[in-house]
Amino acid sequence: MKEEIIIAGFGGQGVLSLGKILAYSGIMQDQEVTWMPSYGPEMRGGTANVTVILSDDQISSPIINSYDTAIILNQQSLDKFEKHVKPGGTLLYDPNGIINPPTRKDINIFQIEGTEEAGKMGNAKIFNMIIMGAFLKIKPIVQLENVKKGLEKSIPERYHNLIPLNIEAIQRGMSAVKEVQKV
Repeated sequence: MKEEIIIAGFGGQGVLSLGKILAYSGIMQDQEVTWMPSYGPEMRGGTANVTVILSDDQISSPIINSYDTAIILNQQSLDKFEKHVKPGGTLLYDPNGIINPPTRKDINIFQIEGTEEAGKMGNAKIFNMIIMGAFLKIKPIVQLENVKKGLEKSIPERYHNLIPLNIEAIQRGMSAVKEVQKV
């Protein structure tokens, strides 16, 4: 198994944290992992993306130009990365702020109302874990118990009391994801 993923959105949406937690979750599952963040100087409000590769075998290079999965959280990222999803690959997006939805016909497309679901849970900071849940429902490449371990590694110990809320957000994302197009 090898999964090459791009996660992209605005700074402040938890893009880099989502990638980091996913990477730690892969490590907890004894997978080979790369985590390569990229963000503009603006940080919050600027664009941010992270490439994560999870593999059962050694990873030859962390630099890739096409992805098995793109997790897209804003229009600029959709415009930039939709064309880089491999044919037959997967695009997961939050429609909040997306004016022009994905148009490709050769990829699987899923939608998660992450912003809306986080609002229903009363905590905007768990948005990225709702997205994580949607991704894991589509592609269960790491087990939930390893995601919990990944959260423990990623989140400072003083915030470990929030791990159950994060797990709840992941489960909510799993149940709220919608298939838009299957190839």
